[in-house]
Amino acid sequence: MDIHILKSSVPNRQVQIEITGSKSESNRLLLLKALYPEIAINNLSNSDDSELMQKALASNADVIDIHHAGTAMRFLTAYFSIREGSEITLTGSSRMKERPIGILVDALKQLGADIQYLENKGFPPLRIKGKKLTKSKVTLKANVSSQYISALLLIASRLDNGIELTLEGKITSIPYIQMTLHLLGQLGITTNFDNNIITVNPQTKDLKSQTFIVESDWSSASYYYSIVALSGVGTELNLTSYKKDSLQGDSVLSELYKAFGVNTRHRKDSISLKKEVEVKDKEVIDFDLRNAPDIAQTIAVTAFGLGLECSLKGLHTLKIKETDRLVALKTELEKLGGKVTITDQSLHLSRSKSINDNVSVNTYNDHRMAMAFAPLGLKTTLQILDAEVVSKSYPQFWDDLISIGFKIK
Repeated sequence: MDIHILKSSVPNRQVQIEITGSKSESNRLLLLKALYPEIAINNLSNSDDSELMQKALASNADVIDIHHAGTAMRFLTAYFSIREGSEITLTGSSRMKERPIGILVDALKQLGADIQYLENKGFPPLRIKGKKLTKSKVTLKANVSSQYISALLLIASRLDNGIELTLEGKITSIPYIQMTLHLLGQLGITTNFDNNIITVNPQTKDLKSQTFIVESDWSSASYYYSIVALSGVGTELNLTSYKKDSLQGDSVLSELYKAFGVNTRHRKDSISLKKEVEVKDKEVIDFDLRNAPDIAQTIAVTAFGLGLECSLKGLHTLKIKETDRLVALKTELEKLGGKVTITDQSLHLSRSKSINDNVSVNTYNDHRMAMAFAPLGLKTTLQILDAEVVSKSYPQFWDDLISIGFKIK
């Protein structure tokens, strides 16, 4: 499905959008619930990724296909390696077979896991024989995807000796690691994060039954920050349900988007986004997104739509996402009239005086490409190709845009 976004405007009045639970938080809790059935979960993400995670955890099949779900691939690799007596093949889409998994597999093998590559070394599909893992010490480079680290931490309390994980170098995406540790702590599992060593103790006692309420997804909120930033002064949108003390790294949006003139007001269970001032085109946006790389596309497109110069760094993990997001951003922004230079970990956008009209934006099987570019419908008419890809994280995205005034056909 392709869609056309006709040049639109957002009503200058309060509008409320309900966004379902965080995909990151939901998938962590789903794995923990598989290990500890005492857990109940409310406000789960309705994303494709979380639904695939649920199906995989409930499956008794010999072959489990998680399609494009990268988080599920990492978390399930760890989970099935400790499910004693099982033997499964874990596979995915053609793009998933190009996304590296070797760092995690090597770490699990340090603990004693039995995992084989079925096609290319270092990449899915995997053949995993579940067994008891008795070793506890493991070392990883600190600048790898935090999903590798979280995958190990999530299974750690079920190992006889827990885990002592040493991270070598400067750590990437610390908030996602802290999210994992916080959820373990809420369960009553003892953890410690000191310098570059993380320990998780084995859980020897039965856990008390408890219900987790998943906070709404801050990554999904980013597109509304962009919409408000690209709108006129006074535009306001309300989003539910959000916490001021969020576990999600992307909650840094509330600070970063001040640079675009957007103020965030926290209420009891929601946030209000309001465009307070116009941003001068002499402003330069300069952010290190090492701890929140998933919002890089949204920020780059917002800056482009406002004609601002933008420098983003800390983006080295974007090359192994659903697509190489740095190359994809450069390609699509330049079609729209932008001038972009990239390295393997940074992006620089020069000021633009105009935006090309009636451009078709490729999404590369990447939900964030579709949603990050959609707010440009406030500045120009454009086409989003393969628009249904948003279902990976936010299935009702297009309906929600229509509800706030976007003209879509």
